[in-house]
Amino acid sequence: MADPLDIPDPSRHGLDPHQLGAHPLSGHGLSRRGFLSSTALAAGAYGVLAACASESSGPEAKATGQAPKEVFTSPASKLGGSLNILMWSHFIPRHDKWFDAFLADWGKRVGVKVRVDHINTVDVPRRAASEIQAGKGHDLIQHIAPFSQYEPSVLDMADVVQEANRRWGQQLELCRKSSYNPNTKHFYAYCPGWSPDPGDYRKSMWQKAGMPNGPASWDDLLRGAAEIKRTTGVPCGIGLSPETDSNMAARALLWSFGGSVQDENERVAINSDATVAAVEYMARLFEQAETSEVFSWVPASNNQALIAGKSSYILNSISAWRTAMGTNRTIGDDIFFTPALRGPKAALAAQHVIQQWIIPKYSPNAAAAKEFLLHYTANFPAVTYNSELYDLPGWPSLVPQLNGWLDNDPYGAKPANKLSLLKSATSWSANIGYPGPSNPAIGEIFNTNLLPTMFGRAARGQASPRQAVADAERQINAIFKNWRGRGLVGG
Repeated sequence: MADPLDIPDPSRHGLDPHQLGAHPLSGHGLSRRGFLSSTALAAGAYGVLAACASESSGPEAKATGQAPKEVFTSPASKLGGSLNILMWSHFIPRHDKWFDAFLADWGKRVGVKVRVDHINTVDVPRRAASEIQAGKGHDLIQHIAPFSQYEPSVLDMADVVQEANRRWGQQLELCRKSSYNPNTKHFYAYCPGWSPDPGDYRKSMWQKAGMPNGPASWDDLLRGAAEIKRTTGVPCGIGLSPETDSNMAARALLWSFGGSVQDENERVAINSDATVAAVEYMARLFEQAETSEVFSWVPASNNQALIAGKSSYILNSISAWRTAMGTNRTIGDDIFFTPALRGPKAALAAQHVIQQWIIPKYSPNAAAAKEFLLHYTANFPAVTYNSELYDLPGWPSLVPQLNGWLDNDPYGAKPANKLSLLKSATSWSANIGYPGPSNPAIGEIFNTNLLPTMFGRAARGQASPRQAVADAERQINAIFKNWRGRGLVGG
């Protein structure tokens, strides 16, 4: 994949971040200059970069519903300058086509230049770290997993959240806990949306195993997936590699067995009998129902395996199914979903995607970035619709038609209510710091893949389950000690 086009140094625009305007955000000493523009987009540079390992590709599902009408609120004062955005290449290609045109239109309306670079989601953390370290780069960065470890280097987004709460009511607690540090009382990120992480299964395979509705528990998964692999050779697809989906699966399994990385007071709690039991379970699942491919997967791998009939069950969003809806309808109609699997202690899943919009402190265009985020949030009905119901709102009041869409899919699902289980997704979904917040220590643990490594070492036989947990605890303790010493983690 080629590098993005030249990244402008925001300082060259000569913008003063302390100039104020008559706007709810201006009381926080933010610039009113530099808002949005469509220069790069109007020239046809839609989606500068496509994802190399996107979870979705090929033809799109056909829309059968009516797209929501977009809304626009004029800025409180005259805008100008530039805004440069870095964001992931969405797993639903339709979203980026819509987003780029949406951004271009906004830029034309307000008379500000804009640039957006879409890159593979696996490259966003590395790119963000590089730009933050260099002190220059994009003014607004979006990622789909916690960026709490960057709190010292990004602006507090409390003013944007407060304004959003004023306009649309209280933010979803899941999104709040994924963007707020209770120790510093800072919002290190802005979280307007999220995506659930249900189980995705091939109904035809599970029907033959005697479970036409798929597994309801981790015990069901082990028994059913082992039977499917024994009779057909098709394995289960729970990842054990250093990537996002494996991280999410590790947490779902851990929580369902009663374990967690930290407790609600941010004290390390990983080394417990419950965690050891979860690791023992994963070793059995790997031995009886998986193959070594899961140790080298990237985020696209489980989707591709499910669609190709090479996995019977994965933990993922709805993107694999949406891809199949556009490429092979027979396969798409065979993919169904389950809520979080029930374990000995709970039935919980991590959010699959948690939107993290951050503004590095080096950006002179903070007000522009924050204004855009409010405009984007105000149009979340269009975000949800154009992501083919992948992105759900962090402010639920914004999308009153959501339950109707989930009951009657606007993209032609068979049956039409295939996604109706997502109406209750908030009841079985948790932030990755559960039962505590997604603090900087949790962010670092996630981004260094300590949990899938812990599970994977035991599954490979490189360490006993208890030793793998003890080794992970030592690394986790060191991470917590570092961040606690900086006053950014409680406990």
